[in-house]
Amino acid sequence: MKKTNLNQFDAEVIPVQSSAKITELILGHERDLVARVAPLVRGQSIALDLSQVERVDAAGVSALVELYSTACLAGHDFCILNATPHVAKVLTLCGLDRLLMSHNAVSNSYSGRCIELTAA
Repeated sequence: MKKTNLNQFDAEVIPVQSSAKITELILGHERDLVARVAPLVRGQSIALDLSQVERVDAAGVSALVELYSTACLAGHDFCILNATPHVAKVLTLCGLDRLLMSHNAVSNSYSGRCIELTAA
């Protein structure tokens, strides 16, 4: 399985933001994220900006894996950018940091299109 490198792929960066100040990718919020992002990853490579997400649980991790799998099946790349320390720690503990987190991409150097997507 390949990792997204924003220097090699034209990945679109999608920030997870919310007008309701939702900062958690947890049970109850994860299905909405999958419903909105899955169609995008079927059509193109996506880098999901999690800089506003401070908490993730098993349902949230499962949703991220589902999005990664959907992208791979469609022949696209999927990665996470700007994970907060807690989210990065959870992904590392699950052994998913190398699979999901883009360590070669710096969000400030990305000049592509950016879509705002609410978490709720």
